[in-house]
Amino acid sequence: MAQFHVIAGANETNVYPEVRRIGVADVFAALREGLDDFWDKPSHYVFLCLIYPIAGLVLIRWTSGANMLPLLFPLMSGFALVGPFAALGLYEISRRRELNLDTSWSHAFEVRHSPAIPSIIAVGVMLLVLFVAWILVAQTLYTNLFGDQVPASIGTFMSQVFETPEGLRMILLGNAIGFVFAVVVLCTTVIAFPLLLDRDVGAFAAVVTSVKATLANPVPIALWGLIVAALLLVGFLTLFVGLAVFIPVLGHATWHLYKKIVVPAPTAA
Repeated sequence: MAQFHVIAGANETNVYPEVRRIGVADVFAALREGLDDFWDKPSHYVFLCLIYPIAGLVLIRWTSGANMLPLLFPLMSGFALVGPFAALGLYEISRRRELNLDTSWSHAFEVRHSPAIPSIIAVGVMLLVLFVAWILVAQTLYTNLFGDQVPASIGTFMSQVFETPEGLRMILLGNAIGFVFAVVVLCTTVIAFPLLLDRDVGAFAAVVTSVKATLANPVPIALWGLIVAALLLVGFLTLFVGLAVFIPVLGHATWHLYKKIVVPAPTAA
């Protein structure tokens, strides 16, 4: 029964929520609403999200010190693959603010009490599998082009990447493969986690609804993916400091994007 609940959710009669068609203007409206949520208590959210720049700096130090430089970019870019799961607490804050409930930062951790937590974990595991697969593919690509020997220094690694034909092939192939992974994650989880926090429909239905939302709104969802990628890139280029602001804004905006796309559940008579 527990396994069935993870797949089908608590309500068998409303497994697949209905989705709306939205426009580009709705994407920017969701961003504005996410920014408004952020400005409600910005210091709380920045404090909550400082873990991202700190983790990023630790990642840089770890990869350079452990001769794992070839995995630095895949690990950094792979954050986008698990980002939807990492922002769970932010969706909860936006949900509570919408209901005029207390939005103290501590409530971000109340997602652990959600009845849909098994389904949330199941979708999170799916993202983790995709993340690991991406790292393995990136490592295999580097090994095939440069061999098993790791670069002696950051300078040597940069020379390999930007001054050799193999480096150019790695950039082109790596970005193409990474794009495929990113599209899969975007299509399957763009609204999956907010939906599961809002309605316990089951992991499978949440993923299917995200795919349906993407197919119904290809241009707005593609624009959303580009905005997320651009803000994450800026966050990385600012030594991860920008992530402390961009992550909460994007997390809150994701909740509002979900509310614009998914038709509310019918209320009981």
